[in-house]
Amino acid sequence: MKQLTIALVAHDHRKADLVEWAIFNAEFLSQHRLVCTGTTGSLVREAFEKKGIKADVTCMNSGPLGGDAEIAALVVRKQVDLAVFLIDDLNAQPHEADIQMLLRQCRIHNVPIACNRYSADLMITSSLWEKAGYTPTEPKYIKYKRK
Repeated sequence: MKQLTIALVAHDHRKADLVEWAIFNAEFLSQHRLVCTGTTGSLVREAFEKKGIKADVTCMNSGPLGGDAEIAALVVRKQVDLAVFLIDDLNAQPHEADIQMLLRQCRIHNVPIACNRYSADLMITSSLWEKAGYTPTEPKYIKYKRK
């Protein structure tokens, strides 16, 4: 299996969920490159270190300081294969525009994005990651593509 770049993002009230999910899936995640917003990445890295799990974890800025936008830029440059974004739908976020931008860029650039643990589990266990020669089809935004 090729090494994937997986973005991990979680709002404050969902960080514990994401860390728990990451530990549960550490065997898979430790084989790939993780790109996270600041606090989320620090928590995942710390949890992995406590369990003796070695992982490549890169931390961007925290979400409100531009981390969501930094990850969206990686998506646009096709440097993210999968995103897991545990969103707190019960509380307003001061950086809602950045959140929507990240979600939108994942949709536009055909990057799978899981917004809950169940969909994240389904995505990381997909046999398509291991299928030789499988390449997702590009979205057909013909009107907007440069020639």
